[in-house]
Amino acid sequence: MDAYGHVNNARVVTLLEEARVIWLFQPGSPTEEMAKGSVVADLHVRYRSQLTHLDGPLEVLMWISRLRAADAVVQYEVRPAADAAAAPSVTASTQMVPFDMVAQRPRRFSAQERESLQVHVRG
Repeated sequence: MDAYGHVNNARVVTLLEEARVIWLFQPGSPTEEMAKGSVVADLHVRYRSQLTHLDGPLEVLMWISRLRAADAVVQYEVRPAADAAAAPSVTASTQMVPFDMVAQRPRRFSAQERESLQVHVRG
């Protein structure tokens, strides 16, 4: 918590990262290859209402709003798990780019990655 009694904005970004890693980079998943090299190219966070430690545990809903050959946009809604019908306290998006760590440049998604990510696309 910060001085105002709510979850610090930097901690919210960390929560988004932790949720994304669990969702996309699970060992054995078709998108596990992304864990070897992917970067966040863009991040937007909108704080709609306070989150305090009393609101935990939190629910983070995620989906992909745009999937292209070399990037995907992940959308997030964060709210207290006890009140899943409530409006989200935080909405966010990250643009994920697969990255070749050896060549140090962006790469295209593999067919397996695209197929796995496509399941999570919603408009």
